[in-house]
Amino acid sequence: MDIREILEGLKNNKITIEQAEKEIKNNQYEDLGYAKIDYNRKQRTGASEVIFCQGKPNEFLTNIYTNIYKENGEVLGTRASYEQYELLKKEIPNIEYDNISKILKIEKRKEKVGNIAICTGGTADIPVAEEAAQTAEFFGSKVERIYDVGVAGIHRLLSQREKLEKANCIIAVAGMEGALATVVAGLSKVPVIAVPTSIGYGANFGGVAALLSMINSCSNSVSVVNIDNGYGAGFIANQINKLIVKP
Repeated sequence: MDIREILEGLKNNKITIEQAEKEIKNNQYEDLGYAKIDYNRKQRTGASEVIFCQGKPNEFLTNIYTNIYKENGEVLGTRASYEQYELLKKEIPNIEYDNISKILKIEKRKEKVGNIAICTGGTADIPVAEEAAQTAEFFGSKVERIYDVGVAGIHRLLSQREKLEKANCIIAVAGMEGALATVVAGLSKVPVIAVPTSIGYGANFGGVAALLSMINSCSNSVSVVNIDNGYGAGFIANQINKLIVKP
């Protein structure tokens, strides 16, 4: 039903107020033809729509980004290029771009709450970890970064146990054989979100080896997202963190 049909149904007692409210919540999007902008997502799910920038034509990206910004006052974009940043900066001068994570954002000031720890096996995994970290921070979580603590030098990880113990959940980002998540989970009492990365030599198969290792982890508290999916890990970690700090 469109809005007029909903209002007519309510006026003629064909639907209840509760039904009308439900229909209105399900109808709050703008159809641009090439995209349907979901303005009501934050009300429904607790988090506003995020833009996957990679592959979007310039005109489409500009219109989607500026429309969401006008509605929400902030926007998070992932997998963005520097060229896309320069394009959008013409429309939104205070937009920010991070070349490591490829995050393109304009953000309201907000208090960061709780504690999410993000670990990487190596320095090469940091771009994926930063996508996770900045996603969680955008949605209001405090993040502790613990980088380059892979199992090849496990004493580096063990020296960070105090930070791990303070976390409400942990994200473990690793390529190669992906063993970091299992070890971290064996040292921790909180959920561990494993992120396999495409970092590694040929038999790593672009992250498939790490993915399979993490899926087959013998540690009970490990869950796994897709290869290089820092955004997904950061979003889920934020949800877990917010449940714990919820008043």
